[in-house]
Amino acid sequence: MELRQLEYFVAVAEEQSFTRAAERVHISQSGVSAQIRQLERELGAELFDRSARAATLTVAGKAALEHARAALAAAGAVGQAVGEVTGLIRGRLTVGMVIGCTVTPLFEALAAFHAAHPGVELSLLEDNSDRLAAAVRDGAVDLALVGTTTATLDGLEALTIIEERLVAAVPPGHPLARGGRAVTLRELCEHAIVCMPPGTGLRTLFDQACAAQGLRPVVSLAASAADAIADLAVRGLGVAVLSESMAAHYRDRLTGLLIDDVAAPALLALVWRRSNSPAVREMLRCGRRAFFGGDDAAPR
Repeated sequence: MELRQLEYFVAVAEEQSFTRAAERVHISQSGVSAQIRQLERELGAELFDRSARAATLTVAGKAALEHARAALAAAGAVGQAVGEVTGLIRGRLTVGMVIGCTVTPLFEALAAFHAAHPGVELSLLEDNSDRLAAAVRDGAVDLALVGTTTATLDGLEALTIIEERLVAAVPPGHPLARGGRAVTLRELCEHAIVCMPPGTGLRTLFDQACAAQGLRPVVSLAASAADAIADLAVRGLGVAVLSESMAAHYRDRLTGLLIDDVAAPALLALVWRRSNSPAVREMLRCGRRAFFGGDDAAPR
């Protein structure tokens, strides 16, 4: 039997369709069917029940599936091991970033990685932080830049990139701006709020801080991009809740007020699963150089 036959077998089993499997492996349906038939002849058993509309596994097929997956994984590991020895990295790397991300060192890290390893297909996925962290745990994303309220995430390795306090940003003449350079959470919650949507690190930190004091803020509007939140606040639609560096971008239009009684910082962190993947390790090295100017600031 050949590895490609096992690949086609796994594709049909997972897609439950010869047509979709053919699209997935980029050959004709007749080619997939022929290779599966040949594999069945070699094994002496039918792997699929073809009597129904969906291609379902027979008892023999179910027994073979995990072994086929293991064989394909082992073959991939051989390629990775040789790649590490020879300094070559191939394959695919999926990087996640929180929606609205404008952290340019991440883009510099991606560019450096691509220049050093053009044989790796890079994919970039935007989503909220909760879903990105779950995708990294599930293996759908290799590593991601996420907002978080803690430096440690269950089941993941993490490297903190930015650590900042929460800030309320208001336009000139707003009542909160008359009290100085800081505001309490209770004072803030007397006004409508504009902030990030649920599932983002900033929103989670804000919601946790309010819950700890028994406060029920009125979040009038939510937006994923800091620019949108600032524009809404400028137009008087609510007090913007941002991080310190975000609020600093809009100091020409908004006054930033430190939320005095929220001491816990908002974090931006790279997260990944502990992995022997050379592509992930190399991307982390590129990230350390881009964010910190060297390789010693993050775990290897």
